[in-house]
Order: sequence, then structure tokens, then C-alpha cells
Amino acid sequence: MSTQISFNMNIGIDMMGGDFAPTEAVKGVVKYLQQHQNVAAIVFCIGDETQLIPLLQEHNILDKVKVKHTTEVVGYNEHPTKAFKEKPNSSIVVGFKMLAAGELDAFASAGNTGAMLVGSMFNIKTIEGVLRPTIASVVPKLNGGTGLLLDVGLNADCKPEQLNQFAVLGSIYAQNILGINNPTVGLVNIGEEEGKGNLLCQATYPLLKDNTAINFIGNIEGRDFFDDNADVMICDGYTGNIVLKMAESFYVIAAKRGFANDDYIKRFHYENYGGTPILGVAKPVIIGHGISNDTAFMNMIALGTKMVETNFCGKIVKNFS
Repeated sequence: MSTQISFNMNIGIDMMGGDFAPTEAVKGVVKYLQQHQNVAAIVFCIGDETQLIPLLQEHNILDKVKVKHTTEVVGYNEHPTKAFKEKPNSSIVVGFKMLAAGELDAFASAGNTGAMLVGSMFNIKTIEGVLRPTIASVVPKLNGGTGLLLDVGLNADCKPEQLNQFAVLGSIYAQNILGINNPTVGLVNIGEEEGKGNLLCQATYPLLKDNTAINFIGNIEGRDFFDDNADVMICDGYTGNIVLKMAESFYVIAAKRGFANDDYIKRFHYENYGGTPILGVAKPVIIGHGISNDTAFMNMIALGTKMVETNFCGKIVKNFS
């Protein structure tokens, strides 16, 4: 007798978002179902059923997913707020409506980043007590471990109090999603000594030092990103985005020079991580890369399930209550 899995979570994926959607999105769902057979989740494929159903049938998974039909797509160059108003039946807008209504437990998309941020802020809302949501990026460590850098672009200008909260949000993520026990926190700066840096860093340092909710180890420099100096690295979004784009270029350069198969360099490929979670909003929202392939889509869904399984957002609520 076969054992039937009881489904207890619904994960939504925008099938129309991304340069190679919906083909790569469907392949990503296939990979997810193949590699996560014991995960108690139903995948909701949100998009144009006239395009999706033939692809789902081709890969023999139509009976293993649910399709939510939509007729519109938010393009990359569209104004996010305007698109939300003028395209209510787009895959992104419908996904957020389902998430807000409790029909989904997590939602992921490789579509318009601005629209994803608008949906997160206005449909899902920020957790009470969180000053500003933040987005983080995984950083491969030379010792085989994984670090977290935040903010990486959502908040170009920050206040010390916001960086202090980013440290808490990053620590919760590192512990529950990355599996790092008592993660260390470092403030990205131009020197290790206390008192170094610009006005933002100088004002943030004492807040982090007095924060009993984190394991603060002091300042870290750019040369420390890929070593085992800090698990969670805090900075404003302007700095973090520059670091992120530079790190992403490592893989591109390596591929052009013929050594992208190096075990460490391979870990810089975006597909390994799927997407970037928005930390500080009330439900799991994951933003994928615009050029996402099947592996990236698979990992977006997997990240969503893990955030639900660990009650990640609930732990933020508890910490900030």
C-alpha cells in the first residue's frame, strides 16, 4: 500500500515572470516535484492556462499541481504601482491576492521586481515593529559555509535603527533557513576599529553592540566577505547592491575564462539559491532573478516551503512583538 502525503501548505509560483517563462517555470516545477516528493506542499501555477496546460501535460504533471488562470502579465518596464491598478488579472497581482487571502502560504516570482515590492508592502504589509523590510543575498564562504549580506538594494539610504533591525532579521534567517547556530553579525565598514567609517556606521555600531538579540562581533571589511569572519553582514542597500553585483560577476568572469566548474566558483551561480526573500513582511515572498532557469525556479519553490515549514515569519513577529 502506498503512503499518501497529507498536504498542508500551498506555494504559489508566478509562471509568467522571467525571461524564459513559462517554459523554464514549468521545468522548474517538474524538478521540484521530482526532488521534493516528501514535502507536504501543493504548488499553485499562476498564469495563462492556454500556455501552461499544454506544457504541464507534456511533462505529465497537470494532475500534480493546481493552475490559477490569469490573462495579464506585468512587464519588466511597467511602473509597478500603475500595473497593480491597471492589470488586476496579472499573475503577480493575483498571486498577492491569493497570499493575502490565505489561499497561499508563500509566493515567488521572477517577474517585475518593483511590482513584487509593491505587492509585499501594500498587500501583505510589514510586520508590526519592523521599520523597513529588507532583502538579503546569500554569500558563499571559502570554508564551505554560507553567509548572508543585507540590505542588497531595497533600502539605498538607511538609518542606524534600520541597520540594527536588519541584523536581527538576518540572524533569524541565518539560524532558521541557513541552519547556522548563533550566527555572528558584522557591520560592513572601512576598518575594524570601533569609531571607523561614515556617520551611518559610527551611529550604528553602538546600537549593534548593545543589541542582546544578536551575536555582534564588530566591524568587518570587504576582504572579510568570503572568509569565516561573520555569518551575517550588515550594510545599507547602496553598498550591498554594489557588492552583490560584483560577486555575481565572479561567476560570469570564471565562465568566460573556462573555470566556472571550480567547486567554489559554481556556488556564485544565482540558480543555486533561486531567489531573494523579502525579510520583515508578514508572509513569505521570494523575488527571483529575471533570467531564472528551471533550477532557479525549483529553488524558489523550495525556499518558500522551507520558510513556511520553519514558521519563519512567525518567528519575526515573536521577536518584534
